[in-house]
Amino acid sequence: MLGGEILQALAAWYREHARDLPWRRPEFDAWGTVVSEIMLQQTQASRVAVEIDRWLARWPTPADLADAPTHEVLRQWGTLGYPRRALRLQDTARAIVERHGGKVPRDVDALLALPGIGDYTARAVAVFHFGDRHPVVDTNVRRVVARAVHGQGEAGPAKRRDLADVEALLPVEPGDASVISIALMELGALVCTARAPDCGACPIADACAWRAAGYPVFEGKRAPRQSSFAGSDRQVRGTVLRALRGVDVPLTEAEVAQLWPDPEQLDRAVVSLAADGLIVREPGAIRLPD
Repeated sequence: MLGGEILQALAAWYREHARDLPWRRPEFDAWGTVVSEIMLQQTQASRVAVEIDRWLARWPTPADLADAPTHEVLRQWGTLGYPRRALRLQDTARAIVERHGGKVPRDVDALLALPGIGDYTARAVAVFHFGDRHPVVDTNVRRVVARAVHGQGEAGPAKRRDLADVEALLPVEPGDASVISIALMELGALVCTARAPDCGACPIADACAWRAAGYPVFEGKRAPRQSSFAGSDRQVRGTVLRALRGVDVPLTEAEVAQLWPDPEQLDRAVVSLAADGLIVREPGAIRLPD
């Protein structure tokens, strides 16, 4: 278990080494935190840091995004990947306006009731913006806990005990707990990385169970690896959306056919994009939704 002195060292390390990211600015509001957390779900922080200021300059409040044309939302999302998140974010904005008068709720249950907000995102907003005490668990946090607490080199697939493991580490005071929550995440992102952990730079190395055990090889079940992007249906979907974002008129069937050499895979991508609400199919053409 990581004792109080170790956690204090972790908090001090975070204050000295934390990355300067837009969503950590004191003036960043709750809506900006929601936007950043949804963007960060499947996109690197460095990419989100480039795009989020542009996004919030255009739609600074939930009401602004709720009223925006969906095709403009998808264009602004650009290359952040997994564009269904853009639709979910707009649905979230509309729900915040309709249910909460345009203000992001603080309560985790109220956040969870919003479309597009899962368990991680709800807790992250409550902790990282409002400073409340909740366990926030992502891949980085799970890896740090697996090594430091359980003496395992990897976390393996997500487990029910993950939230309880992190909950047990948090100080009682909400402000202190919120710092430890983000510090654990930052430690996993910068130091206790998956492939090259830098134990010499780790503020909790002396209390790490994995290090004390001599870095045993992980023998448990590993989390499934993501399939290759090149040549995948995801790549085809991205190619179609990129082409639509670049024009103000629908693409004809003939123009779409030129986008990808495999007609069957291309048709599958178009069908799935339409099913997800990312495009609209018309007779002989496709377009972005209104």
